[in-house]
Amino acid sequence: MFFTPAADQMRAFIRDKLGFPFTDTGGGWLVFDAPEAEIGCHESQTTFHRLSFYCDDLAGTVAELKQRGVEFTSPVQREDWGSVTRFRVPGGDEVELYQPTHTKHRAHPVARAPKRKRAGAARSGRRR
Repeated sequence: MFFTPAADQMRAFIRDKLGFPFTDTGGGWLVFDAPEAEIGCHESQTTFHRLSFYCDDLAGTVAELKQRGVEFTSPVQREDWGSVTRFRVPGGDEVELYQPTHTKHRAHPVARAPKRKRAGAARSGRRR
């Protein structure tokens, strides 16, 4: 969730520059679909959070986003965990974009309670 005085510009940036699919819930609210995510917890002297996007081809993604007008604020740097760069979003904040070296695992579906049969529901293959 981004909290910013530039919310309209941020929505347009995510929709038009980053190309995320979205649902228009009305009243200017666009809810973006981010199908996969990672959560990392790192040691730090202070408490804060950071948003990072990841991709499978950092060089290709950077080139595509630059063509869409995204401003990158740092060169690609190689780290032990992958390659990373940063880009500016409306309001002036920077967001990371990285290509991990570790293997991504698909998210497990949320466990759901089994569906209950409705009373009086017809069973398939049953004759009357």
